[in-house]
Amino acid sequence: MRIEDNHRVAILQHGGILGSSGKTGLTLMRYSSAKIVAAIDQESAGGSLKELTGIDRNVPIVPDIAAALAFQPDILAIGIAPSGGALPPEWWREIETAVRAGLSIVNGLHTHLGHNPELQMLLSDGQWIWDVRQEPPGLSIASAKARDLSCRRVLTVGTDMSVGKMSTSIEMNRTAKRRGLRSHFVATGQAGLMIAGEGIALDAVRVDFAAGAVEHAVLRAGRDADIVFVEGQGSLLHPGSTATLPLLRGSQPTHLVLVHRAGQTHVRNHPHVPIPPLPQVIQLYEMVAAAAGAFARTRVAAVALNTGHIKDDEIALEAINHIRYETGLPCTDPVRFGGAELLEAISKGS
Repeated sequence: MRIEDNHRVAILQHGGILGSSGKTGLTLMRYSSAKIVAAIDQESAGGSLKELTGIDRNVPIVPDIAAALAFQPDILAIGIAPSGGALPPEWWREIETAVRAGLSIVNGLHTHLGHNPELQMLLSDGQWIWDVRQEPPGLSIASAKARDLSCRRVLTVGTDMSVGKMSTSIEMNRTAKRRGLRSHFVATGQAGLMIAGEGIALDAVRVDFAAGAVEHAVLRAGRDADIVFVEGQGSLLHPGSTATLPLLRGSQPTHLVLVHRAGQTHVRNHPHVPIPPLPQVIQLYEMVAAAAGAFARTRVAAVALNTGHIKDDEIALEAINHIRYETGLPCTDPVRFGGAELLEAISKGS
């Protein structure tokens, strides 16, 4: 299953336009090639998506699924990730209403909907429910085979979760394709999977097989590619993150791009966990990737700086220049200014 270009998509986004739980939906609105016909958000209904988020797309924001149906969607995508992964009862009723109206469901939550008997009874021919977070079949343990690929393998790594690793990978992939390179994006999270239609939901894979799942996806993408961009997850600095190491081991990256949010000094929601100076973070990632020589040496080629919370372009450029000076590496915000500088840093000397 996947969201096709000809689909008409409404996104369940209550509180996620401006809140912290709506990353999946915002990503779909920024990058999906499908027709996004409505965003459902009680808090922001009637507002301008571009003014509220900076996403240059004409999507009406409506208060509920009943209002969204006027725009004739054929898919409802769940674009929010509430704490604990469970939807409140009133949002559950929105999904039920959508299914009754004939819409298919794209669900990125840990809570699966596809086997829910109440929803199954409502499905008609041609309707479906895609639970994105599922472990792929035929898993095996990783064996470092990706290092035998001839293509460049670029993994985004972060100073924290939710700093822009997926957006950075997508922007670099878009730039590479425009330059005529055989480029592939390997999605590893629910939003990336909804956009690309293939990849792995890494947080649904048992930990023993996580690196193997990454390896399999990279081998599949890399056999006919000049360059593969692997969507990063988590952070080595985050006390609750287990995703980064399997990505390093499974992808055997030739290059790393460090992603950081401008001005952030500690791990979000963990003020007792500081983010070290970026040169030290870069050294950490390069050391862990090489594992004291067990694997090939890789380098952080550039820094992607998330300046989305900075309104003024000049101030954003000042922040970027500061990081260039601090790290001695190329740096830009690929969402704001494009991925060309990052791609050139990867291509240089490779």
